[in-house]
Amino acid sequence: MPSKVNLGMTYALLVFIWSTTPLAIVWSVSDINAFWALALRFFLALPLAIALLVLFKNTLPLDGKSLHSYLAGAFSFIGSQVFTYMATAYLSSGIIALMFGLAPIMTGLIGRFFFQVYLSRLQWLGMGIAVVGLGIICLGGSDQHVHPMGIVLMLISVFVYCASIFWVKKVNAPLQPMSQATGSIMVSALFSLCMLPFIWHLAPTSVPSAKALLGLGYAVIMASLIAMFCYFKLVQNIKATTLSLTTVLTPMLAMLFGALLNEEKLSLMVLLGAVILLSGLFVYFYKDFRANRELAHKLKH
Repeated sequence: MPSKVNLGMTYALLVFIWSTTPLAIVWSVSDINAFWALALRFFLALPLAIALLVLFKNTLPLDGKSLHSYLAGAFSFIGSQVFTYMATAYLSSGIIALMFGLAPIMTGLIGRFFFQVYLSRLQWLGMGIAVVGLGIICLGGSDQHVHPMGIVLMLISVFVYCASIFWVKKVNAPLQPMSQATGSIMVSALFSLCMLPFIWHLAPTSVPSAKALLGLGYAVIMASLIAMFCYFKLVQNIKATTLSLTTVLTPMLAMLFGALLNEEKLSLMVLLGAVILLSGLFVYFYKDFRANRELAHKLKH
């Protein structure tokens, strides 16, 4: 098992990458059509993922169950990201990250209504607080880069992302994390290929700006590959509740990076809504965090 320092550095790196990925996406579409930026991301990520698969001597099974799992996983990649890239026209990078912070709540709702998973009163309260925060963001962002259409697109994106997780678990193919990810990137690249006839006329006619290329490169290498390694390493070595804390940390940092590096200005009402939404997330996870802390205290003594 990796040392605590090693896991701590991995955790910090994952939070950093997830905090900066929305900004990378916004930059990548600054000079490239959103659909082309998305397609190029998977076209470039696929050979790199295959190279890493070979390097770590993992296989890429192509039986029916594995292919089904790759398709399910691809929905959390291109299925979700297509709506995220569309939302860049309506939302700042910080608000995009904030919306993805709703993933655990969306997962809870899918689990409750489709799989009869129990939710406590505190979790329902956390959801209610988060929805109030989201409403304030919509109202307070009318004169900012916060548009209701972007909120709707991001809600669809988060829903598809969460539904994909349930789908992968339902298929339950015996795959290595790297194999699952590479297969899902492969399916995403195939879907991107199918998009080309519809977006060919939107292809870049000149070399994109340095900012757009930097954003695209970051999305390919850091968000699609390195973050994937960090995530699966942490899944295997730390508690799920500890990992889920990234949901609260990431949006706050993303809004900070957006303000510092992309001059994203948010009104006080939007910031208030963000604080309320994050408070709702904290309430939603409160029991888990408390149980985790009590367990750690017992282990020390």
